[in-house]
Amino acid sequence: MNSGVPRQGPLTDLKVLEMGQLLAGPFCGQLLADFGAEVIKCEQPGAGDPMRQWGREKPHGKSLWWPVVARNKKSITLNLRTPEGQEIVRDLIKTTDILIENFRPGTMERWNLGYDELSKINPRLVMVRVTGFGQTGPYAARAGYGAIGEAMGGLRYVVGDPQTQPSRMGISIGDELAAIHACMGALMAIHARERTGRGQIVDSAIYEAVLNMMESLVTEYNVADYVRERTGPILPNVSPSNVFDTADGKLLLIAANQDTVFKRLAEAMGRPELAEDERYATHSARGKYQAELDGLINEWTRTIPLKELEALLNEHGVPCGLIYKAEDMIDDPHFQERDAIVDVHHPDFGTIKMQNVAPKLSETPGAIRHVGPELGEHNDYVYGEVLSLPQDKQASLREKGII
Repeated sequence: MNSGVPRQGPLTDLKVLEMGQLLAGPFCGQLLADFGAEVIKCEQPGAGDPMRQWGREKPHGKSLWWPVVARNKKSITLNLRTPEGQEIVRDLIKTTDILIENFRPGTMERWNLGYDELSKINPRLVMVRVTGFGQTGPYAARAGYGAIGEAMGGLRYVVGDPQTQPSRMGISIGDELAAIHACMGALMAIHARERTGRGQIVDSAIYEAVLNMMESLVTEYNVADYVRERTGPILPNVSPSNVFDTADGKLLLIAANQDTVFKRLAEAMGRPELAEDERYATHSARGKYQAELDGLINEWTRTIPLKELEALLNEHGVPCGLIYKAEDMIDDPHFQERDAIVDVHHPDFGTIKMQNVAPKLSETPGAIRHVGPELGEHNDYVYGEVLSLPQDKQASLREKGII
């Protein structure tokens, strides 16, 4: 796949200017680009997005995260801190549908690039603003990384083993949830624009994106004075729904907490009487005797090798899943059949694998056209073709460090 592949998907009519960096803003841009939007990413001359250096590296120092989070985008270099750079942004805004930024609140205004000014240039502009705490409120000016949003949004407290300190999820889930909400908000605003003819601001706060995923946690405390605690791999009072050992030292997650499903599990175990036992016959009873029942099931699972156990449970219609690492995903026939992981050309690494575009659309699917671009790779296209700046003007801007 290369940058010459035509854009496809439902968003090919949208032009996006991405001015954020790291993950919360850029992942929003990735999602839009995956479905066909033309995403032009502005980066600081000579430095670029720090994501170019983040993540596990190959021996020659290239990031393995950048090819994914910047895929399908165009890169230009532009110094936003200069009046000349800000003027270029204003020129680009004339034909931009969505502007993404994730600087601290007030930064864009200091650069004379606030929504009040930009919307005068383009009233149809949708401005997506991703921050730790939002554009308003007493915490708005605070620095707010994803980890802080995860903590204050309630996620960190409930993740991990109850005997340890709150745990990280293993991915930058706070940033990514904020980006998903930002993308959703951007497309809602574009939809509203079809009726009103006007753009608007999308204010996506990391802590609120996390909070939005916390189910009934707040209501449970408010009404029942119940505080959710860390529970490790189990769902409290829901059994069986746990990770179980196998004979070959591996793990399998089994979720058979519904009455009819537990009956099928009991049959698979060769102990159909368990489904009639008053301790295990109902959802409430199994929750009460959760530890006892999980121990009983684990005694059974540890006598059977993983693949044999998985096949037996699938035969009986009992939901189960292996605890996958990357190698398991790559080798899995279901992942392969659905092209969940695809091969993409990289100029330095050759062919690399990464997750495909999701969700799948039957009529207007997205696609990966190319990996994250080199710094300033599309300067000639944007400054020459899009903005029609003369060559001598471009040369002058380069000499001044503006592009």
